[in-house]
Order: sequence, then structure tokens, then C-alpha cells
Amino acid sequence: METSAPDIGAIRNSLTQVKDTPGAKTFRWLNYFGLTLLCFVTLYPFVNLIAQAFSSDAAIRTGQVQLWPVGFNLTTFQGVLTHGLFWRNYANTLLYTIIHVTVAMFLTTTFAYVISRTQLKGRNAFIGLAVFTMFFGGGMVPSFVVIGFWYGLRDTIWAVTIPGALSVFNLLVMKSFFENFPKELEEAAAIDGLTQYSVFTRIVLPLSKAVLATMTLFYSVAMWNAWFGSMMFLRDRNMMPVMMYLRNLIAGALAPTEVGDLQDQAQIGANIQAVTMLLTVLPIICAYPFVQKYFVSGVMLGSVKG
Repeated sequence: METSAPDIGAIRNSLTQVKDTPGAKTFRWLNYFGLTLLCFVTLYPFVNLIAQAFSSDAAIRTGQVQLWPVGFNLTTFQGVLTHGLFWRNYANTLLYTIIHVTVAMFLTTTFAYVISRTQLKGRNAFIGLAVFTMFFGGGMVPSFVVIGFWYGLRDTIWAVTIPGALSVFNLLVMKSFFENFPKELEEAAAIDGLTQYSVFTRIVLPLSKAVLATMTLFYSVAMWNAWFGSMMFLRDRNMMPVMMYLRNLIAGALAPTEVGDLQDQAQIGANIQAVTMLLTVLPIICAYPFVQKYFVSGVMLGSVKG
């Protein structure tokens, strides 16, 4: 018996004729209003930061700058971009982020894959040990003594990149992802003669791009914004990351006179913080769209256990 194809036009017309109840309309418009207000509150500080970065000294000091530049100028940008210390610190941040993410992803993927194997003896003990570190730590002074003096890492890049290289939250998310990985693929690879290491590197990791991209983003943003570890363990300004450069500007440890010419000091002093904030956040903003498509799927795949 032949069945007729559904009338798409009729279905569309029937759907358009369905009217919302007054309560549904009110709820929808309240959602629109609330989300619009939330977007404005979220975006306003950043838009204001951009406006101040390109505004004149007089406009900033008199409070005229809100959502667009007033008295457009590039004096501070020229002063910051020609300052050797800024670029040195910027290069340090890039180097530290690459090293930190490399070490962190190696530790996280290998540890998460191991504790995701139910046949591992002592598996619960390893998981418990990792979770324990989420709630209990030695504190700042013991960390400074152990890392700086016992291990002798003070004034080295390892004091900045190694501590905190393993995030337990990221570890647990990736562990959940590996637990949901199809066991049939691993079994088929084992039958074909692949070792456990080959299964991990040639089968599991290539099929885990979503969660790997998400964890890489988490580690990159955390390291790019980090400054406290550098303040504790580094004394040479030439080794500092760019966030310490920004922190010193805000705290007054780095004067605007070090950045530009004397005749431009008023302008540079007015918006140097806005310019530096904008320049330091740009790489993260530029990189985010490339991993955004993996972001939601990576977190959800690693947080829901089937």
C-alpha cells in the first residue's frame, strides 16, 4: 500500500496558525529583555575599554568617553608598541603558554586515560588522590619554599610553567570522556595487533579533538592570564610575562615615563592601562573563534556519562 508524501505546506500553515498564550508571550519577551540586558552589561566594560584606548587625555579625565572614542589618537599605542620591555614580556608569555600547555596536555591526557580504565588496580586510589588536591593545598609559603628553594626553580621558566600544569577539573572532564569512548574501537585495534600505547596515540587521541581543543583552550587562557606565580618566583623584569607588565602599570611599579616621550606623558598616563589591557587580551579573542565550535561539545562529551 502506497503512502502519500506529507504536505509540507499544510504542516507549515498549521504551525504558523498556533497562537502563543499570553503567558508564553510574556515569558518570551522577558527572555529577550533579560538576555539583551545581560549582553549589554557584559560587553559594556570591554567596549568602554576600547573607546578609552583610542581617546584623548582630556576626554578621559573629564569623563566624556563611554561607547566610542573622543579625541581619537594613537599616542599611547605608539609608546607601548615601541617599548622593548612590553614586547619582551609578550614573548615570554607566548613561550610560557606553549610550554605550559604542552606539559599540561601530556599529563592530563595520559593520567585521564589511565584512570578511565576500569581494569586498573588501585584506580580509585589514584582518583581519590587527584580529587584530594582540589580541596587541600600546602599554601603559599610552603609552595614558595618547595618550588623556589628545595627544587631550585626560582628565577627559571619552570617555576612559572610546571606548577599547576595539571588541573584536576580538566582531568576529571577528560576522564569521563575517555570512559564513554567506544570500547569496540579499542578492541578492534587490539585485535589488529596495536599495543595499548598505539591504541591511545593512533585511535583515541585523533578521535578526541573536541575535548582536546577545549582543554587546550582552558590551559591557554589560564596561563596567559597568570601573573601571581611570576611575582613570587621571578625577580628579573626581562623574564616577566605580559600580565606582570600590566600588573606593574596598575600598581604603579612601572611609570608611564618609561614608555613614551616626556611631551606625551599626560596622554600616555591617561589611557596606558586601557591600551595594554586591549593588547594583552587580543590573542585570546583571536584564538577563541577557532576552538569555539569544539567548546560546547567538548565539555558536554566529557561531563555526561552514558
